[in-house]
Amino acid sequence: MGSFGLDWPRIHAEKSQGIGSLFLAFLSMLYCFAVKLRLMAYKVRLFKKKSLPGFVVSIGNLTTGGTGKTPAVIMLARWAKNKGSRVAVLSRGYGGQANAGVLEVSDGKQIKAGSRISGDEPYLLAKNLPGIPVVISKKRCFAGQFAKKKFGSNFFILDDGFQHLELKRDLNLLLIDASGSPFGNNRLLPWGPLREPVDQLSRADVCILTRYGGHNSDGSILDFLKQRFPDIPVFCADHLPEQVVFPALNDIYEPGFLKGKSVVAFAGIAHPEVFKETLIKLGAKLLYFKGFQDHYRFKREDIQALVKKKETLGSQYLLTTEKDWVKISSLTPECNYMAYLRIRFALISGRDDFFKIIETGISKKGKCK
Repeated sequence: MGSFGLDWPRIHAEKSQGIGSLFLAFLSMLYCFAVKLRLMAYKVRLFKKKSLPGFVVSIGNLTTGGTGKTPAVIMLARWAKNKGSRVAVLSRGYGGQANAGVLEVSDGKQIKAGSRISGDEPYLLAKNLPGIPVVISKKRCFAGQFAKKKFGSNFFILDDGFQHLELKRDLNLLLIDASGSPFGNNRLLPWGPLREPVDQLSRADVCILTRYGGHNSDGSILDFLKQRFPDIPVFCADHLPEQVVFPALNDIYEPGFLKGKSVVAFAGIAHPEVFKETLIKLGAKLLYFKGFQDHYRFKREDIQALVKKKETLGSQYLLTTEKDWVKISSLTPECNYMAYLRIRFALISGRDDFFKIIETGISKKGKCK
């Protein structure tokens, strides 16, 4: 359940038009007007865009959450660092308690802000990106200028940056979830999941279909993109289970470890059912599963209730996502039976071509300087 006690995932998937939808439709119309007004203001240069001294890549989406931006940022940041770039990740810090200004979540050596201050995603990025600073600010240009001055950064990744029009970017990567209905009921917030009209997909330089992995076997989203946006390169990616991590034991296992194991599991992400399906596909005996809303702030009582459920059902392990673990680690005792599943973002089509696009962009920008 989401804000105001409403089941937003169900509402955003529902295509029928009942009487109860009239108010949401009205709010959606107002939101659409505001979005188009803002887009026009940038188009006619009423609002000026700012630049950063380096190569800027935005990773974002058209919908609210659930496309896998965080693992995509991790993948790209590691690649760029391995290629010799001085990478910095710039985030807004959604869900955190950071005030105005710039917050250094990580300097690449040490994590300096926890998830409650920085937000779940920036903290998770900092945790997974040693050697790469993570900086947050509502004004992404301020975060980039800070990273340039302190770390000499020359490759900037905007986490969830598609709607952040204020900052110029050299490459706009748009992620689309291919595992279900990519645009929900095709309506704008709050009546639907769209943050912008679908036609704004034209601003993307590259599209990546995430969680593709055979889910979308009819190819409808691929056909749609090829017909509607034929000039935008499209690549396919999937989220692959990588490791089962037991923090209290400091033990790490391959995903196959879960086969035949009895587990109680929970997730507070955009699409909890995806995590549930992953565990079942790995062969885990799922005795009980609890889904929470995205960015849910777990309370100690929530964890205690889940531990009690595990004990009642005689489950071997209590399992969650890595994103949820960063939120609950301070609430849980050091339990040998508690683990999280780490996933990785993997391009399953045109990997070489994808990175060639980025390398070409970097080369062109260098020649223009």
